[in-house]
Amino acid sequence: MTDQNNAEMRPVTLDAPVIRGEQKIDTVQVRMPHGGELRGLSLSALLNLDYGALETLLPRITIPPLTKPEVAALDPSDLIQLGSEVMDFLLPKAAKAALSQNG
Repeated sequence: MTDQNNAEMRPVTLDAPVIRGEQKIDTVQVRMPHGGELRGLSLSALLNLDYGALETLLPRITIPPLTKPEVAALDPSDLIQLGSEVMDFLLPKAAKAALSQNG
């Protein structure tokens, strides 16, 4: 993977794996959302980790693609992990720099 791809794709190791038939999914890749994948969503809802917004967006940007019922069944800690990656993708570079200077 190139640096560009690493910046646009992040692995998340789930605390409670998703079971899909006989398949056990313990790591999900989260891809940076593109404009069209944000249609119908409020950016402020995503930044606030609103469940409804994440339930709509995560199936669009996860590999393997999580279904809405799978998102609904996620362990809360896993939902927070995935949502945190989404939030990080949405923050401008200047905001990230300011956060790192203050933290």
